[in-house]
Amino acid sequence: MLEVEMPIPIAFHARMKSDRSKSRQRAFSILQMTAAVAIQIIMLTGAHADEGMWLFNAPPRDLVKQRYGMDLSDPWLEQLQKASVRFNSGGSGSFVSEDGLVMSNHHVGADALAKFGDADHDYLKDGFHARNQAEEKKCLDLELNVLMSIEDVTDRVNTAVKPEMKPDAAVAARRAVMAAIEKESMDKTGLRSDVVTLFQGGKYHLYRFKKYTDVRLVFAPEQQIAFFGGDPDNFEYPRFDLDVCFFRAYEDGKPAKVTHFLKWNTASLAEGELVFVSGHPGRTSRLLTVAELEYLREVQYPRILQRLNRLEVLLTAYSARSRENARRAKDMLFGVQNSRKARDGGLAGLMDPELFERKTAEEKRLKAAVAGRSDLASAAEAWETIDRAQKIIKEHALRYNLLEAGLGFNSTLFSIARTTLRSGEERPKPNGERLREFRESNLASLELQLFSSEPLYDDFEQLKLADSLIYMAEQLGNHDPFVRKVLGNKSPRSRAEELVAGTRFKDVDFRKSLYEGGKPAIEKSPDPMLELARMIDGEGRRLRDIVEQQDEVKKQAHGLIAKARLAVEGIGGYPDATFTLRLSFGAVKGYMENGKQVPSHTTLAGLYDRASSQEFAPPFHLPKRWMDRRNRLNLGVPFNFISTADIIGGNSGSPVVNRRGELVGIIFDGNIHSLVLDFVYTEALARAVSVHAGAIIESLRQVYDAGELVKELLGGASPL
Repeated sequence: MLEVEMPIPIAFHARMKSDRSKSRQRAFSILQMTAAVAIQIIMLTGAHADEGMWLFNAPPRDLVKQRYGMDLSDPWLEQLQKASVRFNSGGSGSFVSEDGLVMSNHHVGADALAKFGDADHDYLKDGFHARNQAEEKKCLDLELNVLMSIEDVTDRVNTAVKPEMKPDAAVAARRAVMAAIEKESMDKTGLRSDVVTLFQGGKYHLYRFKKYTDVRLVFAPEQQIAFFGGDPDNFEYPRFDLDVCFFRAYEDGKPAKVTHFLKWNTASLAEGELVFVSGHPGRTSRLLTVAELEYLREVQYPRILQRLNRLEVLLTAYSARSRENARRAKDMLFGVQNSRKARDGGLAGLMDPELFERKTAEEKRLKAAVAGRSDLASAAEAWETIDRAQKIIKEHALRYNLLEAGLGFNSTLFSIARTTLRSGEERPKPNGERLREFRESNLASLELQLFSSEPLYDDFEQLKLADSLIYMAEQLGNHDPFVRKVLGNKSPRSRAEELVAGTRFKDVDFRKSLYEGGKPAIEKSPDPMLELARMIDGEGRRLRDIVEQQDEVKKQAHGLIAKARLAVEGIGGYPDATFTLRLSFGAVKGYMENGKQVPSHTTLAGLYDRASSQEFAPPFHLPKRWMDRRNRLNLGVPFNFISTADIIGGNSGSPVVNRRGELVGIIFDGNIHSLVLDFVYTEALARAVSVHAGAIIESLRQVYDAGELVKELLGGASPL
């Protein structure tokens, strides 16, 4: 399955959900809300025509026309843009009816499904089906975003950051102007407004989103059919997965009425047929310098894998103790296993000598071109500047990730406590001086997560926190003064038990009382988890300042490289992925591997053949209803298919449409060869994997008796 996390280029992926409207932290990546505009920073030698995660305000019109003979019209693009949906929990989706019905992947919806569950209901495992709107289940803290407009604010942002400023002043100036732009836009339009960084600092755009926070679950199949084949088949092909999930967006207590939604086409796709993918790819590293890629290879990815492997063992052992444990840990364990396999593939790509030789040669060519032009003299030292900044980040990355990114405190309760603590400091400040996650434009989203009634379990919180405290002690040394201070002369397990048992942050009303009471109420609270957050806050902020200042240095240097690239090559293109809306295109196409032709489609018949060949043993068993209703299915219906579309983690749930803009499938994965797409595009073997629209409709009709849902999906006419 494609990943849904959004990393930033420091030492470890640590998802800071407060930056992404999440108040708690889970492993693996700080989300930066970023988006896109068109200037080309890198054109890979021999780049293929289907390459690119293109901006909707700078689409690849000439490329698509030249290769496929199709004109991308403005109405076609607007329809697809406004029918596309971003899941703030990670992933993509699309409106598929005029009554606010949204389709995404089962693994994108897994977070919401897991939060509904209890000891008597495992919706993630068993699925869910609301027969009418009254039965639809309201999600606890899910936010959906729909991109409405983009505005270039590069000049205003860069004007505020003076060349003579030191890094700390530049960070403050950039933060202030971005916050001001966002608030002005939000006050004027009422839309969520985010200034996003493009080309590692070469451009800045203001993205305006319509936001839905009343989102309700409509349908989800069993996880076993959504993730058939489990970890062994993950990132492989052929595949046989019904990785879909349906939600509904509501406004004012009623289903949202949307103008832009996708009409379905369930016909088979021909080999070579043109398709488009509209989604939110999370992060690529194609435009990084060689020094930055070396850092990923030598430091960041090995640390990621070390932590992922440790967590996988921990969660697997916990899950094996009881059925209830397995339910509680299932969503997190799935994410850990998925990320571990993806990072294995990514590291393999980074260790490929040919890839590095290619990157090094490209960088040398551009450096030589810059050195020969007096008008580009300011860019000549940009690569060395980035290298120096990266070395400073490397020096502080371990402690940063443990303390500020929270990998040493892996507990939802701790994350809530720290967000609450910082709210007392940050909210009274002028908007432009706050930490980014507390800016006015993001505050409502942050509060949605902070006050979520997500169920929290003491034993699970203790398990995660104790393990992360042990990990921190291992990494820093048991005699590190900071480690001793945090542990307070107790073992990590005893300390974790004390903190979880003593905190009141499981109580949403308690969180609200402190948050609303502000700094005075927070300072008076003796809550032990709050005390822990206070204990590390100063050091965490100090480390964050260092990383952000060096990131600012890198942004300015990357901006110079961007201008140099444009001057030397004069080519428009696409920036690295940034978890904002992009358009990709490609052909439905099989490939040759080990002398054999891999077909572009699988079928429903192939599902049963695959299960039978493995004697229906887990993870190749099938839900009972799929066994019972085999004879009702048209087994010739296409199930999964592949294409050359350029995708990455975050594209999970992206709609796949044909020339007419009709929905023909939904992205859910890439094959094992696609894991190198983080660094370089290739269409020789890399493929995007989708669920076919026909298989979704056939399954809803014949397996799930979801006639009312099929009627809604097929009954509405597309606006175009």
